Amino acid sequence: MAASSKKPYYEQISEQLIEQLKAGTAPFQKPWEPGTLMMPHNPVSGTRYRAGNAFWLSMQGRNDPRWMTYKQAQSIGAQVRRGESGTLVQYWKFEEKVPKKDAQGKPVLDKDGKKVMVTVRLDKPRCFSAIVFNAEQVDGLKPLEKKELAWDRHQRAEKIIRGSGVTILHDQADRAFYRPGTDSIHLPPRPQFPSADRYYHTALHEVGHASGHKSRLDRDLGGTFGSERYAKEELRAEIASLMIGERLEIGHDPGQHAAYVGSWIKALKDDPKEILRASKDAEQICEYVMSRELEKSVSVKPEPSLQKPVREPVKERELPQAEKTSEPTMEL
Repeated sequence: MAASSKKPYYEQISEQLIEQLKAGTAPFQKPWEPGTLMMPHNPVSGTRYRAGNAFWLSMQGRNDPRWMTYKQAQSIGAQVRRGESGTLVQYWKFEEKVPKKDAQGKPVLDKDGKKVMVTVRLDKPRCFSAIVFNAEQVDGLKPLEKKELAWDRHQRAEKIIRGSGVTILHDQADRAFYRPGTDSIHLPPRPQFPSADRYYHTALHEVGHASGHKSRLDRDLGGTFGSERYAKEELRAEIASLMIGERLEIGHDPGQHAAYVGSWIKALKDDPKEILRASKDAEQICEYVMSRELEKSVSVKPEPSLQKPVREPVKERELPQAEKTSEPTMEL
């Protein structure tokens, strides 16, 4: 997408995402092997792009995750190639630092005679835009360093799952889902997964859904399979899974998207701003899930091979997927 586009930022993202969804090339529709996915970041400022900006830049089809402004490239002795088009990103400023004032309205000074600054909430948020270029468009940069897979990625994932506060049951043959009514995650036994990375990706996807429980982030989890609310929650969980998979280096498994694509496209056409809300919520889900690594562990129920199998109610197990009962479950 050229930087000169006159369409609003959210429309640019929404329209391109719709085309990628139709083609099956959206970032979360593609499988990523452990350690190969790197979300967009700025190598000059050292910051990680967030929410809508992160998702938008990941949609650009670049193999290098580094993005920077023209001036930032110059500041490190690099140069954007002539004729290259940049990509628009936007930031919202909700607060700013201003000089602290005393009762007489005069600036308060510190012991060195400098103004003391305080952070205040803006009455009206301000929007700022910037044009950034991918490292593939810049000459003079060092090659992207290949990261070695983190040896402790599975241990970290296990800590997150155990610190999630959600009951984990390995009682399924070939399904994985979160059931809000019982605040429980249901998975197949670990040996049924082709790899530990795939197991943890699946489990953490469901932990992402569980973050929406009313006792946590309190999202709307009331939609039944096939409904618009269900599809919107799944969109948030998929984007969050992409982010979590990158942060933990466990990769990303796109799962079964065929049932959701039509609903996602409809939601984006009805309201192009939905992608910004979904990306913001996905960022919040990712941060919440990652923070569980620091929580105290809770017990995870033993695998069926170590305990008497838990049978799912027949009405849940035998109904076709499109005819599920009103008790919602968040499927992978």
